[in-house]
Amino acid sequence: MLCPVFFQEMGKPMERFDRIVGWLVWSSALIGGFGVASMMAHVTLDVVFRYALNRPLPGTLTMVTYYYMILVAFVPLGFVERQRAHISVEVFTALMPPRIAKVLGVITSILTMAVMILLAWRGADAALKAMRLGAAQVQGDSEILVWPAYFAIPLGAGLMTFVLFWRLLRWVAGQEQLS
Repeated sequence: MLCPVFFQEMGKPMERFDRIVGWLVWSSALIGGFGVASMMAHVTLDVVFRYALNRPLPGTLTMVTYYYMILVAFVPLGFVERQRAHISVEVFTALMPPRIAKVLGVITSILTMAVMILLAWRGADAALKAMRLGAAQVQGDSEILVWPAYFAIPLGAGLMTFVLFWRLLRWVAGQEQLS
C-alpha cells in the first residue's frame, strides 16, 4: 500500500467506479459472445443454403472476416484482462522473490498499457480513415461496408488499457494484487 489514507477516503466512489468497470467489461464480453453466435448462425445458414438449395448466402466471407472475427478477437480484450485470462508464463517469476515479482508485474502492466494505447491510437486512426473513405468490400454483385468494424480494435484496446490502469490504481490503494 503506497498511499492508503487517500484511497481509504475514496472507498465508496472507488467501489462505484469498480462496478462501472465491471459493467463495461461484461458488456464487451456479451458483444464478443454475440459475434460468436452470429458467426455460427451465419456460416451454418450459408452451408445449408449452399448445399441444400445450391444458393450460398452472399457476403458470408466478408461478414466473417471483417465483422465477426474482429468483434470476437478485439472487443472482449478488457473482459479477458479483468478475468486475468490472458496467457501468462510464470516459469521465472515463480522462482523470484515476491518483491521483485511485484516490480516486474508493475513494469509489465505499464508496458502492456503502452502497447494497448498505441494499438488503440493507431486503430482509431485507421478506423477514421476507413470511415472517411467509406471502405467496403465487393463480394459477388453486392458491396458491403466494412469501415464500422474497424472501430472494434480501438474499442477493445482502449478498454483493456482502462482495465489495466484501474488495476494499477487498485494496487496502489492496496485493494488488489498484481500477480
